[in-house]
Amino acid sequence: MYRAFLEEATARAVSGGRSVPRIAVIVVHDGDGLDTFARFDSILGAAGPCEPVSVLVAEGTEVPQSAFAEVDAILVAGGLTPAYLESVRPRFGEIRRQVADGTPYLGFSAGAAIAAERAIVGGWKIGDVEVCAEEAGEELEEVTIEEGIGLLDVAIDVHAAQWGTLTRLIAATEAGLVDGGLAVDESTVLIAGDGPLRVAGRGSVWTVIAAESGVVVSSAAARA
Repeated sequence: MYRAFLEEATARAVSGGRSVPRIAVIVVHDGDGLDTFARFDSILGAAGPCEPVSVLVAEGTEVPQSAFAEVDAILVAGGLTPAYLESVRPRFGEIRRQVADGTPYLGFSAGAAIAAERAIVGGWKIGDVEVCAEEAGEELEEVTIEEGIGLLDVAIDVHAAQWGTLTRLIAATEAGLVDGGLAVDESTVLIAGDGPLRVAGRGSVWTVIAAESGVVVSSAAARA
């Protein structure tokens, strides 16, 4: 699942005169964040030669501008999505600039949700109606949509099959909070770039599109 990301990062590194890509791994945490970084350090190292660079940011503080200096790829990890949005928001413009210049971006969970132009930050109710499990609400009650990084023009929800968040995306689309979107299962990656969208991993990516009679839902799984 990480191969395409690492290949793009390596190509970016070579074009800059480095043989091994430097990958900024952004972790927003309420403790020390070391365990989360160590997990990604191990995963990326197993996928190929690279130099993961830890960017550990306490909840409520900004990701520093220096996090993106001399890196060949950006990985934004998972955790409490509202906290990631708050910490990464001051760097949205820099991330967009780097991605437009060819730097690959990988968002995991919260990092995927905030990559969208209209980000589903959390929540489990729309008005008085429950639309997903409270445990998936990210410490928010009302389904909350905020301006995201803007790397994708559709909303992204995550842990779709595992947390039941597909229904949140469906309800948000029906309510007009978003214009539709994609819900990604765990152990699954949606690859956006040149050419059509691709799916890799063990699960599916669910597409939700607004229609006259409500919404249309379809799924795409990885193909060998």
